[in-house]
Amino acid sequence: MVSFGEPEGYDGPARPRPIGVRIGPRTAAAAACLVLGLGLVGGAVTGSWLVGDSAAAGARDSFATAKSLWHSVPVDTLFPPSVAGKGAGPGDADRTWTRIAVAPDSGCKGAFDPLLRKALAPVGCERLLRATYTDATQSYVTTVGLLFTKADATAMTALDTRFTKEGLDRRRDLMPRPYAAQDTVAAAFGTEQRASWTVSVLTDAPVVVYAVSGWADGRTVDEAQPAEAAMESGAGTAVAQAGLGHEAQGLADRIERALRRNVGSAATEQPS
Repeated sequence: MVSFGEPEGYDGPARPRPIGVRIGPRTAAAAACLVLGLGLVGGAVTGSWLVGDSAAAGARDSFATAKSLWHSVPVDTLFPPSVAGKGAGPGDADRTWTRIAVAPDSGCKGAFDPLLRKALAPVGCERLLRATYTDATQSYVTTVGLLFTKADATAMTALDTRFTKEGLDRRRDLMPRPYAAQDTVAAAFGTEQRASWTVSVLTDAPVVVYAVSGWADGRTVDEAQPAEAAMESGAGTAVAQAGLGHEAQGLADRIERALRRNVGSAATEQPS
């Protein structure tokens, strides 16, 4: 006798049954891995979105916090009575600056030369804080300023881009003016005594940080030099040899760092 196998689609009693695709163990495992993989990828993407949103929100909070520092942080915190400049002088020499005067907080009228005032106009002037320091030997004087603007992050970035591309921070006709406090060694520190300067437009805070330096004896300067150029190795001008570029840049850098620390502290103290 010859027996034939049962045709596909029938059970034991030869009743018809639905014909479908048989899924083996390997196929099932592969499908499970695919689902798991898609889940992991989706979770990673979602996580990156959440992290990105969190970082952006943090940046916005810090920017908003910085805007109010001019009236919420004591002047001694923004402009410490004494500032240490380790390695800030020529040849990495240490510097120490002593504050000799603080200007009353005010608007920007009279604080900048006309062309600099025009260049800064797009970001507005919310408040201007200034202080004048002298070095340990009282040979030099430096005014450092914090211009709190009315701008948002986009406008500050646009201004920074313009300053960088057009070299506005290196032009002698765009120097900030000093604060000459009476009855101090900076009493004769006027516009003709400006020797070196730096201007920094921040993009993570609505602030422009600047500094301008000169000799304390009131001597006039024929050709001022931007701090970046005066600090270059081998610079032979009188301004560079005296270290006045280092005076302006070193003090501005440390006041800017203090500002950033205050922004961070104020942001973490805010209720969540």
